[in-house]
Amino acid sequence: MPRKVTKSLVRVIPPDRIYNSVAVQRLINRVMLNGKKQIAERLVYNGMQKAADKLKVQNPLEVFEQAMKNTQPHMETRSRRVGGANYQIPFEVKGQRQNHLTMMWFVAAARSRKGMSMEDRLALELIDAYNNTGTAVKKKEDTHKMAEANRAFAHFARF
Repeated sequence: MPRKVTKSLVRVIPPDRIYNSVAVQRLINRVMLNGKKQIAERLVYNGMQKAADKLKVQNPLEVFEQAMKNTQPHMETRSRRVGGANYQIPFEVKGQRQNHLTMMWFVAAARSRKGMSMEDRLALELIDAYNNTGTAVKKKEDTHKMAEANRAFAHFARF
C-alpha cells in the first residue's frame, strides 16, 4: 500500500517593507525578541544604513547580500554512529539550511558583542562580514575546516 504524500513544511515569509527582500525579513525575524517586530525592524534597517554609510556604498541591500554571501557555509559535519564509534561526516549544505545557518551565526555574533547598542552591533558585524572578517565568518571557516579534516569519513555518508 503506497504511503501518503506529505505537504511541504516550508513557511512562506513575505518580503520586508523597505527593501522588498525575504532575506532581510528573515533577519528581522531572527533579531526580534518577545514579538517586538517594529523594534527589530528599526534595529536592522538602521544597522544596515550605518554599515552602508561607513563602507561608502549607496545601497544597504548590497552590503547585506554580500555579507550574507561571505558568511554562507558550503560544508558541515554531522555526527553518525558507525560500529560503536561516532564519526563526524562531512555533508554539503544546500538551500534553506545554508540561509538558516548564516542568519543564526550572524545574529549570534552580533549579540555576542558587548558595550554598544544592537543597532551598532549589527552594523559592525555587517561591515566585518562584508570584509570577510568577524565572528560569523570565522564560524563558517571553522565549520569548513572541520569538514575538511573529516573528509576521510565521507564514505560513511550513504544518504
